[in-house]
Amino acid sequence: MSEPETILRVAAKGDGVTASGRHVALAAPGDTVLPDGTVQPGPHHADAPCRHFPKCGGCQLQHLDEVAWHDFVTSRVLNAASGQGLEPAIVEPTHLSPPQSRRRATLHVEGRGKNVRIGFREGRSHSLVDLSECTIMHPALFAMIAPLRALLGGFGRKKLSADVHLTLTDQGVDFNVKGFTPEGLARTEALIDFAQQNALARLTMDDGYGPETHWEPEPVTITLGGVPVALPPGSFLQPTAEGEHALIASAREWLDGAKTVADLFSGLGTFAFALSEGTGAKVLTAEAARDAHMACKSAAGIAQRQVFAQHRDLFRNPLLPDDLDKFDAVLLDPPRAGAKEQVGRLAASKVERICYISCNPASWAKDAATLIEGGYRLERLRPVGQFRWSTHVELASLFVR
Repeated sequence: MSEPETILRVAAKGDGVTASGRHVALAAPGDTVLPDGTVQPGPHHADAPCRHFPKCGGCQLQHLDEVAWHDFVTSRVLNAASGQGLEPAIVEPTHLSPPQSRRRATLHVEGRGKNVRIGFREGRSHSLVDLSECTIMHPALFAMIAPLRALLGGFGRKKLSADVHLTLTDQGVDFNVKGFTPEGLARTEALIDFAQQNALARLTMDDGYGPETHWEPEPVTITLGGVPVALPPGSFLQPTAEGEHALIASAREWLDGAKTVADLFSGLGTFAFALSEGTGAKVLTAEAARDAHMACKSAAGIAQRQVFAQHRDLFRNPLLPDDLDKFDAVLLDPPRAGAKEQVGRLAASKVERICYISCNPASWAKDAATLIEGGYRLERLRPVGQFRWSTHVELASLFVR
């Protein structure tokens, strides 16, 4: 490169890209790349709010200001759509969850003797960043790190390697430790004392055979659509309450008036309970994970909601067009790989409205193309950035006949 170049956009993995196609790490739109590779910050280059950036792999985009991050989230979704020749009739405003709003996180723990480190891995590395602050986790989650570090350091184990899954629930922090087993009664009692002193909602330990509850003073729940739903350890939950509300608001608006809805890949019933509350619809849920299915079914029965739970693996046994035609609308929120088999059946159905929630714009776009080929049109599309300062992007979409 003999002349300075300007960063025009941010690529999917977070690098800035110039007109010549050069990728530059930690560069924002409007930055200037000099011939020697030096980056001169432009108007959208921000000072990172966290001292661990960019070493910590928890964030990739703290060097972007709010405008640039908004544009990144939006363009990721719109580019995925255009890559399949899809043009939404309406692009809804992009949602961005605020800092310190992440209500679930997985932290890694490493220790030797009294030296214990807790945090996220470095980007593209197995090295661990020992967190002294975090601008993405909810403060209630981050507050667990220091006392846990002190507790495990006091054990003085020669070698320690574990994962800690934290989730903010109705009762407080749900705390699941995987890969660590306390040795002896004294250490087990110390863990129980830790749970009491830090007012944990639940403490579970998983030594490879599934989570075993050691402390749970009252049943742990997460409220969905006004209904407290039992939260099995490790269950999926939208990463932020703000993002969940944004997705629900879109689903309610787009499916308003539907008297019967099928909620596919329903999990605990995040959308099912919201739709039964917000639109008065009768909702059939279909979910393969038995514990999530049972939690949804039990909560619906206790709350007397018109949510009817079905235990069903939609990858192996998708609902057929004749089944789907009984519903006014369908909502689906599949895993990252998408829902190729089920979407194929949907494309052959007569369902008038389909609300597709996705955490992977690429797999969503492929499924969306199948729906378009089946006669649907993409009416609405909403980009969602729940993972603050991350390259991970989500969306909500509406397809109609």
